[in-house]
Amino acid sequence: MDDCCAPQTPDGYEREFDARFARGLARRYRNEGLTPSAQLILSFAASIGLDGASVLEIGGGIGDIQLEALKRGAAHATNVELSSAYEPEAGRLLDEAGLRERVTRVLGVDLAGTPQAVDRADIVVLHRVVCCYPDYRRLLGAAAGRGNRAVVFSHPTHSLGMRFAARMINAWYTLTGNPYRAFAHAPDAMVDVLRERGFEPRFRERRGPWHVVGTVRI
Repeated sequence: MDDCCAPQTPDGYEREFDARFARGLARRYRNEGLTPSAQLILSFAASIGLDGASVLEIGGGIGDIQLEALKRGAAHATNVELSSAYEPEAGRLLDEAGLRERVTRVLGVDLAGTPQAVDRADIVVLHRVVCCYPDYRRLLGAAAGRGNRAVVFSHPTHSLGMRFAARMINAWYTLTGNPYRAFAHAPDAMVDVLRERGFEPRFRERRGPWHVVGTVRI
């Protein structure tokens, strides 16, 4: 669960997801493109319609999904991120693609607490984020409130083994004084939050340990 991200505080986030981590993600993206689970997210977004669309990604890191969405016709992307360590790599990738003017990167905003800090978007993305965020109801509720057409999120397999792994990770971080935590939220409960706010699942696929759920506003 190394890619799953949500420590308890911004300070912890910066400690766990540092410049070295960001460089590794950027290197992998340059060499291999999107990960299989990120490809699923992009596939769902394309099925909704990316041409001229606005995309909001919560915890988008280096912004690889946003870059690919823009290349496929999205008009603008906004990234909301807590760790500043991603910014240098994200900026380099934007410059390489010639897309800096079409992306807004918002740093230090926890959308669950201040959803009004960013504009609404057609498609809202949360990849490898909700599964580890302590209050999934607030985060997904905020995401739904910002989404005009669709919200897509990913979560790890909700198996006994994965839940045990999360407990072991958390025990280790408690012992070492690291505020990072992993959370094993029930998938159906997360979908219910979006249903309560007018979204219905239309896409469910899996790549490796990651499940992608795409929902549309009804």
